[in-house]
Amino acid sequence: MSKFQELTITEPSTPVEADHNLRPALTARDNILHASRQADSTAPEGKYGWVVVAACCFISFWIVGTVYSWGVMQAALFKQGLSSPSTLSWIGSLSFACIAFLALVNARVIRLLGAKQTAFLGVSMLGIGEILSGFLTRHVGGLFATTGVVINVTPAQYFHKKRGLANGIVCAGGGLGGMVISLSMNGIIQRLGPAWAFRILGLITLATGLPAAWLIKERCPIRSTTFIERDLFRDFKFVTIFLVGVIATFPLLVPPFFIPLYSASLGLSSSAGAGLVAGFNISSAVGRLSSGLAADALGPLNTLFIGLFLTTISMFVIWPFSDSLAPLVIFVIMNGAANGGFFATIPTVVGTVFGSQRVSVAMGMIVTGWVGGYLMGAPIAGYLLEAYGGDKSTLAAYHPAMFFAGSMAFVAMGMVGMVRLYVDKNIMKRV
Repeated sequence: MSKFQELTITEPSTPVEADHNLRPALTARDNILHASRQADSTAPEGKYGWVVVAACCFISFWIVGTVYSWGVMQAALFKQGLSSPSTLSWIGSLSFACIAFLALVNARVIRLLGAKQTAFLGVSMLGIGEILSGFLTRHVGGLFATTGVVINVTPAQYFHKKRGLANGIVCAGGGLGGMVISLSMNGIIQRLGPAWAFRILGLITLATGLPAAWLIKERCPIRSTTFIERDLFRDFKFVTIFLVGVIATFPLLVPPFFIPLYSASLGLSSSAGAGLVAGFNISSAVGRLSSGLAADALGPLNTLFIGLFLTTISMFVIWPFSDSLAPLVIFVIMNGAANGGFFATIPTVVGTVFGSQRVSVAMGMIVTGWVGGYLMGAPIAGYLLEAYGGDKSTLAAYHPAMFFAGSMAFVAMGMVGMVRLYVDKNIMKRV
C-alpha cells in the first residue's frame, strides 16, 4: 500500500487531527487561535474575574510601583556618596531586566505551578529582596544581588470585550503604587534612612501582597506546553511587535530614574523630586487605565501608536525646555501617561492578535526581548549625562540623554505604524 493510500484510509478521531497530519505547522497555529476564540466566547466578562483583576492590580502596586520608585532611592544613595547615577541606575534597571530575562521561565512556572502559587513566589521574592537590601545600602554589589526578581500575571482569561479595561486596571495598580511608594519612601528616608526604607517596604509588601496572591484563580488551565513557539517568528506582525518592544523599552525608565536628579539640578528639594516621581506614577496609572479603555474603543495597535507618539513629543519638545517647575510638571504628566499606556496596551495587542490561549507563551517571548532596553536604557542615559558634564553641570548636560531616549521612542512609533498599516490601511478603522 502506498503512502498516499495509507493517508486516505486512515481515519483520525477528529477533523482537526486529520488536518494536523497534513498541515502541522498551519493547524498548530489555527488550533490555538480556535481554542482562544472558544475560550473568549465563554468569558464571563466579570464575576470572579474582577476579584482576580483587583488581586493582580494590588500585586502590580508593589512589584511595578517599587521599581518605578527607584529614582527616589537612587537620589538618596547618590547623595550618600555610594556611587554615580549611571552605576546606581543599573540596580534599578536590573529589577525590570529580570522581569524580561525570566519571562519565558515565568511562563513555564505559571503552567507548572499555576497562577496563584506563582504569585506567592513572586511577592515573597520581592519582599525578601527588599528586606535584604536594607542590610546592603552601603554595598553596591549586594544591592545588585537583592533587588530584582519579580513575576507578573494577568487575568486575560476572564475577559474578551473588556480585556483592555481589565489589563488597564491591573497595570494602573503599578502607577498608583509608584506614587504611594515614592512619597512614602522619601518620608522614611528623611526620617530613618535608606536602610530602614528598604526593610519597612519589604515587610509591608509581604504582609499585604501575599493575601492578594491567595485570591488569584485561573478560569481554565493554560493548555500550551510549548516553551517557545518558533513559528511565531515567521509572522510579520509578531516579529514587528517583538522589535517594537526591544526598542521602546530603552527610553521607558529614563524619566522616573532621572527626574529626581534633574529636579535637584533645577535647585528643587528632594521632596519636590519625590513629588515629581509620584506625579509621574499617578499619570502612569491614569495612562494605563485610559489606554485600556482606548484599546477597547480604538483598537490596541492604534492606542499603542498614540502612546509612543506622546512619548516622542515629550522627550524632544517638552523635557529639554523644562528649565522650571511648571514645564517639568507638564512633561511628567504627558510622559508618565504615555509610559503607562505602553504596558497596558501590549498585553491587549498580544491577546487580540495572537489569541488568549497563547498569551503566556507569546508575552513571554515578547517580554524576553525587553532585557536590553530595561537593563541598558537608563544606564546609557546616565553615562551620557556624565560624559557631558554630569548633574553638577548645566541643564544642557541632560540633553543627550533626552534625545537618545526620544530617538528610540520615535523608531518604535514608526514600526508600530508600519504593522498597523500592514493589518489594515484604513487609518480610521479600529485595529
